[in-house]
Amino acid sequence: MALGVTDLKKGTLITVEGIPYKITDYAQKQMGRGGSIVNVKLKSLLDGRVLDRTFKGADKVDAADVENRTVQYLYNDGATFFFMDQTSFEQFEVPADVVEDGKNYLLEGADVNLQMFSGNVINVELPKNVNLKVTYTEPAVKGDTTTNIQKDATLETGLQVKVPIFINDGDLVSVDTATGAYRERVKA
Repeated sequence: MALGVTDLKKGTLITVEGIPYKITDYAQKQMGRGGSIVNVKLKSLLDGRVLDRTFKGADKVDAADVENRTVQYLYNDGATFFFMDQTSFEQFEVPADVVEDGKNYLLEGADVNLQMFSGNVINVELPKNVNLKVTYTEPAVKGDTTTNIQKDATLETGLQVKVPIFINDGDLVSVDTATGAYRERVKA
């Protein structure tokens, strides 16, 4: 399906020279009488390369034929991550380099989206936030009531984050998957 320049926006998936890209940045400029141009930053969904492209008002681009599937994370053996489609029970093996830092947010049994292009998994799309249990953190020092003091905490996936001093071992915390930052303590 061909998209016009006005259809482009941040997050849109397009194909350039047979490779799927995601638009990560978008800027439109009005050029007086001549119409407008659109500058976009594209990130390859295959290898992570970033390109800058400029499109003029009449240009057309192809929408990427990327299939999204909701799957359940099963386990990993260090080099490969295993997922299962919950309707067809089909299992997918995804190399660790495709999962990248997502491994820090995956818990067995969690639902995630796999993006597929030409039958191959090209990306594991995580939820915006995940809830993880604190497995280790130093106890707070009695009397230390200064605001915004943070300490290191290790979460159940091995991820290390900075948390406020009132967080203890066993607490459930919400973590932003885009930044890896602590968001809030979650009531169990």
